Amino acid sequence: MAASSHDKGRIWLLPFSILAGVALSVFVLTHLVDASGSADPWRVLDLIIHPNPQAAASTLANAGEIVAAVLAIALTVVAIIVELASNRYTHRVTELFVSEPVNFAVMGLFVVTALQGVWVTMTFDYTPGAGGFVPYAGIGVSMGLLTLCLLVLIPYFNFVFAYLNPIRIVERISSHTLGGIAGQGRGDAAASQREAVRGVEQLADVALNAMQNRDKGVSMAAVDALADLMRDYQQGVGGLPDAWFRVEGELAHNPDFVSMDPAILAQIGERRIWFEMKILRQYQMVYGEALNRMRDINYLIAINTRLLAEDAAAERRREQLHLLMKFFNTYLRAAINAKDVRTLYNVCHQYRMLAQALVEHRDGAYAVEIARYFKYYGLLAYNAHLPFILETVAYDLCTLCEYAHGKRKEVLDELLKILLAVDRTSEGSVQEASLRGVRKAQVKLATYFLAADDEGLARTIHEDMAGEDPQRMASIRDELFSIKSPEYWEVIDRGANFDYLEPERRATLQRFFGWFPELPTAQATLVSHIPAAPGEEAG
Repeated sequence: MAASSHDKGRIWLLPFSILAGVALSVFVLTHLVDASGSADPWRVLDLIIHPNPQAAASTLANAGEIVAAVLAIALTVVAIIVELASNRYTHRVTELFVSEPVNFAVMGLFVVTALQGVWVTMTFDYTPGAGGFVPYAGIGVSMGLLTLCLLVLIPYFNFVFAYLNPIRIVERISSHTLGGIAGQGRGDAAASQREAVRGVEQLADVALNAMQNRDKGVSMAAVDALADLMRDYQQGVGGLPDAWFRVEGELAHNPDFVSMDPAILAQIGERRIWFEMKILRQYQMVYGEALNRMRDINYLIAINTRLLAEDAAAERRREQLHLLMKFFNTYLRAAINAKDVRTLYNVCHQYRMLAQALVEHRDGAYAVEIARYFKYYGLLAYNAHLPFILETVAYDLCTLCEYAHGKRKEVLDELLKILLAVDRTSEGSVQEASLRGVRKAQVKLATYFLAADDEGLARTIHEDMAGEDPQRMASIRDELFSIKSPEYWEVIDRGANFDYLEPERRATLQRFFGWFPELPTAQATLVSHIPAAPGEEAG
């Protein structure tokens, strides 16, 4: 990504102007003072244009050594900084830096200055008292170049530090990768694929290395860059040849594809999604490394995956949408295996938001499909002794049913069936608390239907609960009545209190629970109940 004019001014123009102005002011002031004390001031001033040949020859003789010494210092400092950045983030830093035209221009300036000084010194043909040839123009150019070399040194270091800013490194890798796809993809497809794979892997390397160094901001920038790369790629994918989409040769031996069955690789090529698959496989790798370590990275990956899926749905890219949903399921599975409850809690939130966005796509079939996945992974987490996730799934399904109400009746009916099938027989005290949470979510949905004057759907929920223990239902009733704050009393990502009901919905609680015969009175069951914070059950 090219630097803005403001950045160029800050890096180059401002320090150069300050240094040049100070140096010129000091020289002019001191020279004027010296000239004013001379018997022939005009002769002293003329020495600037016509210097003493002996002094000029001596100065130029040392100019080559000065330039070479300064160049050596610059190269040493730059090499150390570039190597450190390369080791910390990705080896691509060295390649990008060396290919930057500014480096060639600055180093070339030093080389030309040294050569100019050497050659001009050789052309002197002056003998004191006898005259001869004095290359005044060559002297002037040599001194001008030497001055420029010294003045440009600090702005150049500014440029180096700015160039090696890790965020800028991420931007440049993305830009080079996209440029390689656009430029070579219409010619040499294999070379373009190679450049695309290299860029994606290096962005993932930056994310992983930054995580290891606790550079959360850099890691998040790399994760965002992968998502932006996929979006930009989608804008120009239509102009790429068929050969670009085939997974064969070197691409088929890439670590992310080499273990796949040839039939699967052929399908990926036919569906034209290998590049999206490559990016999402990097997401999967970074996501796995961040579990239980740097959860903000997991959340950002889930957010970006949702946004990409929403874009795919809006643009009717069905293959990409299916792929993104598969990776959402993969995230859930990985978090369950790692027993990372907090990540599951937030990934479920993003997955549910995607389902809401898909309610009106393809007759809502995608939303129903996600709801079935919710049920599956909720029960999987429950059996893995992560019962809070089942409760989370129930509340997310409840929210999804509320969103679907009044939009698509057939979708709502399917979603409600899935929600009512989420609860299972309790196997312990922790599981019991979670299953009570599932029932509370179902009761909350019933209050929504009653507040919306849809008693039939509320009756459906009541019928599913008809065989519940009266004591259990009474305690659920009393807990829902007792929650008065819409916000949870700790800082959590969702911020909402699962058990809170708006006043108009709380007003329907008595009506709903009035359908249950012989429930204990509120005084007999009222308890002080403070639910665990998200993830507390994980220990």
